[in-house]
Amino acid sequence: MKTKLLAIAMFTIAAASAQVSIRIGPPPPPRIIRLQPRSPGNGYIWVEGYQYPVGNHYKWHNGYWTRPPYSGARWTSPRYEGERYYDGRWEGERGERGHDHHSDRGRDRDYRRDDDRR
Repeated sequence: MKTKLLAIAMFTIAAASAQVSIRIGPPPPPRIIRLQPRSPGNGYIWVEGYQYPVGNHYKWHNGYWTRPPYSGARWTSPRYEGERYYDGRWEGERGERGHDHHSDRGRDRDYRRDDDRR
């Protein structure tokens, strides 16, 4: 009985930590944007437009100016490689930060989003 309960508990833990993924194939080619708007000010960087998965299709994300989440952070563009999609993210000495598509309205969309407000 104890062995059966232990097996059920281990299966439940394994199932809870499993990652679900959907294969939707490579993204369509990027859209060609010919005009990059002028920078809104010092400290802003340009992030090129890219495709990102939403459900079982891709959605285009226009290029944009933003400030990094912390000083020295660099943007790593999203990519599709080996039948897997890798999200774009900020990288640097203070760790990685993903881009939250729910905060796409303002120029400071990623700036100190989850930082310690230094």
